[in-house]
Amino acid sequence: MSQVLSMFNSAGAEKFTQMACQMAPYFATINPLIDELQPGHCQVRLPFRREITNHLGTVHAIALCNAAELAAGVMTDASIPAGARWIPKGMSVQYLAKAKGSVRTVADGSAVDWASAGDKVVAVTAFNEEDQAVFTAQITMNVKLA
Repeated sequence: MSQVLSMFNSAGAEKFTQMACQMAPYFATINPLIDELQPGHCQVRLPFRREITNHLGTVHAIALCNAAELAAGVMTDASIPAGARWIPKGMSVQYLAKAKGSVRTVADGSAVDWASAGDKVVAVTAFNEEDQAVFTAQITMNVKLA
């Protein structure tokens, strides 16, 4: 089991999220909650707050990107072999609908071959409170094996 997954399982969602935000403080700006984590899957909840809205009163595009990168990064860390390292290399996004209210962001790496080195594309989808997809991202993670 990966060290990140072990930490999530022992600390719980709230404490683990606090630790993740201490390691990468920018993620704290969206007040996330990493509430599901397993190899190939991560879910991040993004509560609706005025601080992350745009001029339309909906969740800002960059807040959605922030949640997507957090979900993909934590999921990647939980999925790669022990001793491997990763770094995000690129992100392509699509805004499908206005993100009104709280958002649930899901990174799906279930189809990715995590055992080999190289670029891995992680699919991320953000859903509104009605479970409608409002945002998608394809995040390229570069994995280096130990």
